[in-house]
This record gives sequence, structure tokens and C-alpha cells, in this order.
Amino acid sequence: MTARRLARDLGEWRTAGPAYRTLADRVRVLLMDGRLSSGHRLPAERELSQALGVSRTTVAAAYAKLRDDGYLLSVRGSGSTLALPGGQRGSQPLETGLALDFTKATAPAYPGLAAAYQQAAEQLPRYLGHDGFDMTGLPELREAIAASYDARGLRTSPDQIMVTIGAQHALSLLTATLYSPGERILVEQPTYPHALDTFSAAGARLLALPVSAESGWDMAAAQLQIRRSAPSMAFLMPDFHNPTGLSLDVEDRARLTAAAQREGTVLVADETTAWLDIDRGPLPPLASFSGQVVTLGSLGKLAWGGLRIGWIRAPRELLARVLRNRPSMDLGTPLFEQLVATILMRDLPAMMANRALGLRRGRDTLVGLLAEHIPQWEVHVPDGGLSLWINTGTVSTSALALAARAEGLAIVPGPRFGLDGAFERYLRLPFAYQSDQLAEGVQILADVATRVGSSPLRMPLQAVI
Repeated sequence: MTARRLARDLGEWRTAGPAYRTLADRVRVLLMDGRLSSGHRLPAERELSQALGVSRTTVAAAYAKLRDDGYLLSVRGSGSTLALPGGQRGSQPLETGLALDFTKATAPAYPGLAAAYQQAAEQLPRYLGHDGFDMTGLPELREAIAASYDARGLRTSPDQIMVTIGAQHALSLLTATLYSPGERILVEQPTYPHALDTFSAAGARLLALPVSAESGWDMAAAQLQIRRSAPSMAFLMPDFHNPTGLSLDVEDRARLTAAAQREGTVLVADETTAWLDIDRGPLPPLASFSGQVVTLGSLGKLAWGGLRIGWIRAPRELLARVLRNRPSMDLGTPLFEQLVATILMRDLPAMMANRALGLRRGRDTLVGLLAEHIPQWEVHVPDGGLSLWINTGTVSTSALALAARAEGLAIVPGPRFGLDGAFERYLRLPFAYQSDQLAEGVQILADVATRVGSSPLRMPLQAVI
């Protein structure tokens, strides 16, 4: 990792306390939330000190603290490499090991899920004559997914559907098909972190489409970016956007699709949260405004995150290109999970009603707890989705994440959702947890927020990486 790249990812790292300690803590946050991974080699001390505008002594002391804490391995002549304590590999442990884990915006499994698995197990023997390598999806599942779009007013044929191993897999397939080296991709700012991971892994230059809880999508900026840069693709979540919970209004859906169609930009609409309506009501799918819009869907948020079934809805020609590329990434979607998904799609209205009930309860509980214990934080109340996007005012959420972790609470700081270290003063808090868990989590946040020092705001870069 270059010093310039690390300096950008560190963002607004200076807070109260010794500079070497806050620098070490911020690197540790980047490692824990996945922006850096085990095995990354950090820049030389002199290079990083120049990039950050601090003394080499400060960087050396920060590296020494990371080594002492088990997060850095240094070998003479080979530099310093990040590592997770205990020899763990990957970007972060599968489980935080903490009593309260608020790092995932997920909901409990749908109550009818176990019965769906049992029915699927009974049906499976009829499919064992199949070779098991299913690259497009079972016909009955594709028909059920197409019917769900028909019910929303978007005519869809089963051959416009490809079933994938979750929506993240679908996004990877599309990125490999639509993106070519050197091109640009337009993404919301803030946005879903693993989408950023996918695009960064492809080496894409990212353009920011600002989204704020107060004013929604900056459509003037979006139209300007598309007209000037003609990105090959744009990724957005038009319904109950993660992390803000906002929804793109009808007029802006029309404006955005028209701008993209003029410049040949493929809009990829992530609808994994589209069924998480609490009290908004239906809006037309983005794809109803243009036949060139590609839609990603999944049952992960509605039924269960462990059900790794997603899909792509796209023009037939594009799906044919994706199909040609797919064998280089995987050899098909498991049949058993597709049978489960087919059964669940028949219960779609019941699943949506059940989820809305639980999410409304959790949202209202969390909003009330924050108003009682941390009234100085600015809370936008969404009408759907899984989380609140909170403006903490002067509190660094990276520092807050470290302090909360010491008290048994895992949270994701705001910069994980943005480009160039943006959103240091923002926090995503999921509300699909039990009331007692929410109460305990807010109490911890209230306690540690009073101990986290504030620092002057610096404007982060927001344009291109």
C-alpha cells in the first residue's frame, strides 16, 4: 500500500491524545472493519510521515504500538505487514467475539424458513438426476422472480433473470462484464461498503454521487458526472438506501435514467432492501424507466442472510455476456437453496408483512433510546430499511468504535461507507435487534461518547479515486 493511498484511507485521523496513538488506533480500525486486510504491507516510515505531514518519530512510534499489540509484523529488509492477532487470516474474524455485534444490518430469520427447508429437502430427490451445475437458475425460481416484478408493474420474462449466489456475487459478475480497466464507475456517497470493495478490487476509478439524509440524492452532481465522464456503470440503491434509508423519488428516477441512457452508462440498481418497507408505500422500480437498467435482488434481507440466493434482472443480451464470463468465477448456484427460495417466493407478501412489523418496532425503539440517552445526535428517521444513519456532531466514529469495542460493543464507523475517509462524524446503527440489545448498545454508546475527544472537522476529498 502506498503512503498516499493509506493517507487517503485514514481520512480525518487526528483526535485528542498523542498523535502516534491515534494514528495506530486508526490503522487498527481500518484493519478491523475490512478497509485494510491481513497481509497488507504498510509504507515506509519516512514516506508515510511525508504523506501525513507528521514527524517520522510519530509514525515510528505508531508502528511500534501496532507491533506491541500484535497487529503488525516487521522483518528487516521486508517492511511491516499488517496481521490480525492470533495468526488469523483475512480482513477480519467471522465473529467479533463481543457480546453485542452491531456491525451487520441484518434481521432475524423469517419464522417460516425452517418449514421451507423441510419442504425443499422433500423435493430434492426429484432433482438428483440433474448434473448440479446450474448457471442460470431453476426455471420455477426464475418464473417466481419474474412474477414478483410483474406484481410491481414491471413486465419481466424468466429469461431476463439469472439466479446467483447472493447479490454480492451478482455484482461481481456484472462488474467483470461491464467494467474495463481505466473506466470510471459512479457510486453513491455514502454507499454499501462491499460494493466499494468489489469496485476497488477491479481497480476502478470511482466517481461520487452525494446522498444526504437532509436533501437526498444530489441529482445535479449526478447528471454532471455522467455527462462529463460517461462512466461505464453506476451503482445505486434507490429503495431504502444503505446506510441512509432514503428512497429516490419518482422524478429523480426519471432524470437519472434519462441521463444514463444518453451517455451509455449502465445503471445497476441494488434492490436487496427494496422489500423492507415500513411505512413508505410502493414506488415504481428504477428499471421501469429504462430498459437498460440492471437490477440486483436477493432474499437475504427479507428471509435470512444465510440463504445465499440472489439474482440479476437484465436485458437478454447482457445476461448472455454475463453467462459467458461466469465459469471463470463459479460453476453455478446450488440447487437445494434454489428450491428453498422458490418455496419462499410463494410467501412473499407474508414475509414482507412480518419483516415490516419487526422493523417498525426496532426502528421506533432505537429512535426513542437515542432521543433519551444521546439527544445531541442528529437522527434521520427512515421509512424503511434496516438502520439509522446518525450525525454525531463532533464525535469521531472511528474513535467511538474503538472505545465501544473495549466495552463489548462492535460498530462500524462512518468512513467505511464512503470514499476518501468521508463521514467520520456519521454512524450507521442497525435496528433489527432485540429491544434489550438495543438498549444495552445505546447505553454503551452514551457512556463512551462522553469520553471520546472531538477534533476540528477537515473537508475530505469527495470526487475521484
